[in-house]
Amino acid sequence: MLSSTVAAIGPADAAAAAQARDRQARMTKPAGSLGVLEDLSIRLAGLAGQCPPPLPEPAAVAVFAGDHGVHAQGVTPWPQEVTGQMVANFLAGGAVVNAFAAQVGAAVTVVDVGVAVAPAAGAGLLERNVRRGTRDMTVEPAMTRDEAIAAIEVGIAVAGELVDAGHRALLTGDMGIANTTASAALVAAFTGADAAAVTGAGTGIDAETLAHKTEVVRRALARHDLDADDPIGVLAAVGGLEHAAIAGLVLGGAARRVPVILDGVIAGSATLVAAALAPDCLDAVVAGHRSTEPGHGVALDHLGLTPLVDLSLRLGEGTGAVLALPLVQAGVRALRDVATFDSAGVTEKQ
Repeated sequence: MLSSTVAAIGPADAAAAAQARDRQARMTKPAGSLGVLEDLSIRLAGLAGQCPPPLPEPAAVAVFAGDHGVHAQGVTPWPQEVTGQMVANFLAGGAVVNAFAAQVGAAVTVVDVGVAVAPAAGAGLLERNVRRGTRDMTVEPAMTRDEAIAAIEVGIAVAGELVDAGHRALLTGDMGIANTTASAALVAAFTGADAAAVTGAGTGIDAETLAHKTEVVRRALARHDLDADDPIGVLAAVGGLEHAAIAGLVLGGAARRVPVILDGVIAGSATLVAAALAPDCLDAVVAGHRSTEPGHGVALDHLGLTPLVDLSLRLGEGTGAVLALPLVQAGVRALRDVATFDSAGVTEKQ
């Protein structure tokens, strides 16, 4: 599945993008006055291969949940069982992502790709567990290569199922206590940044714990012979099962020519994996927001992505991606619905 998906990802349609760029220049507004939204609508036309592109609605948030063996190193004060408890909260509709998704009309799907203790079945839960949490990456690889690929393929499959169900925008979500530690390691491995530059407070830790967490990331990086040209190897060594699944969602969305709106540092670090496997997948990717986690900015800069909003968020769950969804939709709607100078009988600037 992974190889066929990567093979299906092609570059943007230059002709459709050119048509969108030309239409933006003729719309009843000063050229360039919609800023980033103009560039976004042109990119999405190129992705879809038509101008205007389909409206990115309805949308679905896929919240991938997994646990992390590195939790044993004391990188967070939150107990590991919170991951499974939050899965139950998502299913009950009580999390922030549920509230935000209801505000913008997005569906929420929760995927158990690596939760340590099997959550109770419920409506909206996809049981796709690859293994019950990763191993401690400071001691051994977090996953085997086969496990990493299997988790990527969970994300690819979920993307296909959501698109087949009629969704025209995919949003990344995540849940996993200690997953910002794995994210920091991934960002450092792919960008070459120092551990201190990419390790942040995560769910909220004091300075002493942050220093310890940074050292844990350093130890994990030193423990493994990491090669950014081997993205599966890097992912298996220091990543998480939810990172792998999000990378798969990005690849699956790109293969189906559907935009994928990223959330924060978990999604950003996962997209480093996806882009290393299939660089053209970035044509489908929209950076929803900029997290306060330092590794997120490093990842976005490396990927060449400009976030749509910066609200000092660091929650995860998909919340930043959900908040950005109306902006993505507005950019496409403007390209589709705004009149041109000719059609509206408005005199252009001489």
